[in-house]
Amino acid sequence: MIQINDTIVSTDLLKKEFVCNLSKCKGICCVEGDSGAPLEENELPILDEIFEKVKPFLRQEGVNAIEDQGKYVKDDDGDWVTPLVDGKECAYVIFDEKGTTKCGIEKAYEAGTVDFKKPISCHLYPVRVEEFKAFTAVNYHRWEICNDACSLGASLNITVAEFVKDALIRKFGQAWYDELMTTKSEIKKFKLF
Repeated sequence: MIQINDTIVSTDLLKKEFVCNLSKCKGICCVEGDSGAPLEENELPILDEIFEKVKPFLRQEGVNAIEDQGKYVKDDDGDWVTPLVDGKECAYVIFDEKGTTKCGIEKAYEAGTVDFKKPISCHLYPVRVEEFKAFTAVNYHRWEICNDACSLGASLNITVAEFVKDALIRKFGQAWYDELMTTKSEIKKFKLF
């Protein structure tokens, strides 16, 4: 574990290799799981504000689920998450012509319709962030459905931290990320892993 300010970071972010391989997995992480994508409290009013602008980018099934359940819901653990379509995929998911999942929010962002890229938990994946009173835990979430991503990351020699660089900077800032990379260099220099 590495401490940077009030975060405790798993060294797996620096050791494990990962690059999403959508041609293999088709974005199954947006479909599988017990609940929708985790949401931060500050993202809830953003979803309220942008929904009408994002709506034209969504599938009708997703729009129906959102209008029935709400733009966000509480899961069984009491955490805010995106609603699901029939207990399966995230309601904000769209599918391309190859059946690969994409984010409707991100499509609206890419079109310049909204200035919110997507929930930070989605942008960070496979990194999961958990807030505690005294610190924030930053961990690598290993999921069997991402084995192809691990293989691709290994073949390209790209670590989890490198793969989610933009998301880590979005969440914690450039200085935090720079310190993480400096720590990685020091660990390699002294052959600590």
